Amino acid sequence: MPTLYLIDGNSYMYRAFYAIRDLSASDGFPTNAIYGFTNMILKILREKNPEYFAVVFDTPEPTKRHEAYEAYKAHRPGMPEGLKQQVPFIKKIINAFNLVAIEKPGYEADDILGALAKEAEAEGLDVYIVTADKDMCQVVGPKIKLYDTMKEKITEEKDVLERFGVEPSRFPEIIALMGDTSDNIPGAPGIGEKTAVKLLQEFGSLDDLLENFSNIKNSKARKAVSENLENIKLSRELATIHFDAPIEVSVKDLKPGEPDWMRLLEYFRKFDFSSLVKLVPETTSSDKTEYIAVLDKEALEEALSSIKDELTVDTETTSASPMPAELVGISLSTEPEKAYYIPLAHSYLGVPEQLAKGYVLGRFKGILENPGIKKFGHNIKYDLIVLRNEGMDLQGLSFDTMLASYLLNPNKTNHNLTDAALDYLGIKKLSFNDVTGKGKNFSEVSVEDAARYSGEDAAVTLKLKKHLEPELDKEGLSKLFREIEMPLIEILADMETAGVKIDVRMMDKLSQKLTRELASIEKRIYFIAGEEFNINSPKQLQEILFEKLGLRTIRKTKTGYSTDADVLEQLALEHELPREIIEYRVLSKLQNTYVDALPKMINPKTGRLHTSFNQTIAATGRLSSSEPNLQNIPIRGEWGARIRAAFIAEEGCLLLSSDYSQIELRVLAHLSGDKGFIEVFQHDGDIHTRTATELFGVSPEGVNAEMRRRAKTVNFGIVYGISPFGLSRQLALSPEEARAYIDTYFVKHGGVKEYMEKMIAEATETGFVSTMFNRKRPIPELKSANKNTRQLGERLAINTPVQGSAADIIKLSMLNIGRRLKKEKLKTRMLLQVHDELLFEVPEEEKDVVVSLVKEEMESAVKLDVPLKVDIGIGRNWAEAH
Repeated sequence: MPTLYLIDGNSYMYRAFYAIRDLSASDGFPTNAIYGFTNMILKILREKNPEYFAVVFDTPEPTKRHEAYEAYKAHRPGMPEGLKQQVPFIKKIINAFNLVAIEKPGYEADDILGALAKEAEAEGLDVYIVTADKDMCQVVGPKIKLYDTMKEKITEEKDVLERFGVEPSRFPEIIALMGDTSDNIPGAPGIGEKTAVKLLQEFGSLDDLLENFSNIKNSKARKAVSENLENIKLSRELATIHFDAPIEVSVKDLKPGEPDWMRLLEYFRKFDFSSLVKLVPETTSSDKTEYIAVLDKEALEEALSSIKDELTVDTETTSASPMPAELVGISLSTEPEKAYYIPLAHSYLGVPEQLAKGYVLGRFKGILENPGIKKFGHNIKYDLIVLRNEGMDLQGLSFDTMLASYLLNPNKTNHNLTDAALDYLGIKKLSFNDVTGKGKNFSEVSVEDAARYSGEDAAVTLKLKKHLEPELDKEGLSKLFREIEMPLIEILADMETAGVKIDVRMMDKLSQKLTRELASIEKRIYFIAGEEFNINSPKQLQEILFEKLGLRTIRKTKTGYSTDADVLEQLALEHELPREIIEYRVLSKLQNTYVDALPKMINPKTGRLHTSFNQTIAATGRLSSSEPNLQNIPIRGEWGARIRAAFIAEEGCLLLSSDYSQIELRVLAHLSGDKGFIEVFQHDGDIHTRTATELFGVSPEGVNAEMRRRAKTVNFGIVYGISPFGLSRQLALSPEEARAYIDTYFVKHGGVKEYMEKMIAEATETGFVSTMFNRKRPIPELKSANKNTRQLGERLAINTPVQGSAADIIKLSMLNIGRRLKKEKLKTRMLLQVHDELLFEVPEEEKDVVVSLVKEEMESAVKLDVPLKVDIGIGRNWAEAH
């Protein structure tokens, strides 16, 4: 039987707006209602495949109900600004889906929905009204049902009768008696739903009840009805949906058309709906591209002869990590509609004969190592390392589309090629899983499929380059891209290739010590708890802490009361067991994440540990590391030092650690122009001691270690836009005391306060903040309706220019040091970057030269209003050097 789906547009806009919190595009434009509404449309079209479909909206003009009762819906607040901004785009998306949207001045959507539903029912259609409005119950009939897509609930006649005790057509009689606060329908005050249903069942109908109200047995109900006869009649009229509303379309006009996928794609990309972009059928098709598998020398020469001044290069390998990866094939593209794939090591039954790897790389070497030929890639650092391991030094790196995508949209969590092709070009390219399936090595992929997949990677990357390059220019990001991010690729590749040496025996001994220490802590925990239990089980820990010991609960989750680190820190102030649990978790994590795991990750070919540095993760511009993450090893504390002591230098070398001293506070001094900060740093003073004197009213000589510790927490807390509550938690103060600290701080450092207010104001107006080097970060949180989210946005607006500028400065230092080491033909290798610290492996004979070189380059990386200061240490291991 043909079906008609009628959507209550206003109802679903509001539901989506409130159900999905704080969703916005990268430019800050709110998108929660658009996203929820669009998903609902897609769900119905895909799952139900209706023959007829329409969306009905209310209009702002008054209706007959307003004329009959001036207070009708008068108490309702206006549409939230965040939703009002989205309504035009919701209607544009409906139009792009080629669906009918209906609205009629002077009539509510309910009346239009009711009239269309009844007309369709009379024509024999099955009708589903998509709404959560209970008023629509009165429309339900033999072929008319209500459908709540969010709860996957269908309401039929029997459901209305069971829920309200009357058949659907009599639903307005219930509202007439009980009223409806949401619509400001008065009813009879004092009569609720249960009483209304009971009275209607007793008297048979509302008319009979009104004629015989004196026979109502309950005196309270009788009084309520007798005093509100006119209100009851008016309320019934207000609650009744009129099926005779004039509609200028027939049901036959409601057939869905073919969606305009190009327009929809434009909207989905505009609003950063990457999950919806993936649902769009391939539109900007790459099918026209020619993918050529190079299987003989003649084809190879054709591919090489196509290379003139530039090319995109992509490698296919056996691993996602470049150091252990073995080369399987290479693809290249010099024009958007043609790509070549050269298979080198495919191995499966029936594989075609492939050219010898040595021959191909020999023919390629002159091109890949020619700096005059520009090379493009997506995450080209990976290809650079893979080719280096094959004896080729990729020169002429010109454009990395992953980096370009990241700079243009740093808040986006993923910049892989599949997502970038969809987001920027509307191309649905083959994914890695499409060609490899589960568990298959790329060498087992057929050459034909590999040519399509890898060739598409190369061709799409070339198209992306042509699309993103002018975007970088338009956003003023080209200088940052070309002078910092692109040159940094080779520095990071050098660091990843170098790796760092680990003392495996020391790690093994440390693991044994940790095992003994954890066993000791475990015994103490069981003793304090009075029983043994699974310490790693949140449920069992909840029972011990909150039921057996009776500690106060702080935060509830879906699975019970929280026992996370934040909660345990608070409880640790009151009881010894949470303190022991914290220590147990810290040491357990150190053992599992570092002490036991790192030795297993040592590369058997190099005997060293190789991490990967990521340029496209942190929105501030900071580098991160992964596989393994070496940036989270604790700096302070006994166990952190022991782990660092296992990072050692090669024989005949030393490790050199160079660490920027308080770089973020120095950047804050420069950006804010605060006189107090600038004075301290220009005279090489101690900023934390200075702050302590201001907070506690003592002389510098009177500042003790605890005062300085508190002042340090305040200084760094201010950089991160800390609230009085946050500071109170860190310093174990009352929020009032913490606020007094902050107020005193801002009295003394008015420049810092002005800077913070200026950053928030500028970010609110423009939607983004910038670093000293014009790195941009959108702050959509500032436009949120949620207070906590807005406050987060304010903290990001304050901190990002500071932290981002500091990140850019250390990147400049890395570039300058790398150039100097190469220029002066030194054997020293840069190994690690951990936030504000660089770690080098230095031949003993180069020690003095490199100490001077590193200090000079780091302290002169950029000229600020205050000097940059670097602390340098040297030792046989990282702990000694730090």
